[in-house]
Amino acid sequence: MFFKRSNIEYIIAGLGNPGRRYAGTRHNAGFWMLDSLSQRYGIDVSRNRFNALCGDGRIGSARVLLIKPMAYMNLSGNSLTQAARFYKVPPDNILVLCDDVTLPPGVVRIRREGSSGGHNGLRSLIDCLGTTGFPRIRIGVGERAHSDTDLADWVTGVPSSGDAELIKKRSSDVCEAVELIVNSQFDLAQSRYNG
Repeated sequence: MFFKRSNIEYIIAGLGNPGRRYAGTRHNAGFWMLDSLSQRYGIDVSRNRFNALCGDGRIGSARVLLIKPMAYMNLSGNSLTQAARFYKVPPDNILVLCDDVTLPPGVVRIRREGSSGGHNGLRSLIDCLGTTGFPRIRIGVGERAHSDTDLADWVTGVPSSGDAELIKKRSSDVCEAVELIVNSQFDLAQSRYNG
């Protein structure tokens, strides 16, 4: 049973592309981290709503909605905006988990707001919300080995087993950072887990 709409304090979104074809790709690091949150806090993310898979529960004392948009990355903002409007959650309480191709594998960067940095999922959310003022946790998936490699091919490619291990090893840190953020300790999350 979902909390009443007024009871959801935070929306936590993992960004990725739906479907088996993309399951193990770099662009789905946000999905991987959301799955870790789901397992760690016992929140089932299987209800189909807002063109997304959703589940609600508690992380610490905060009542949260976990959401995985089932539209492709460049359209993911639509699902998040629908959920935010329904639950009346302001942008600064929408926490986004996503990949970052400018960071080495497994490096975490936590920010209160900012540009899309070329990330199509963040760009979609910025366009739909009309603001850059939402927090995000970006997870490094590694830069292209060659500058002439197509970026779309790189992000929808599968990382090496070593890189994948470095990324997934940070899931515990990301979960702990999320818990700090949704329980009003953003600065501590940044100082403890950035970099």
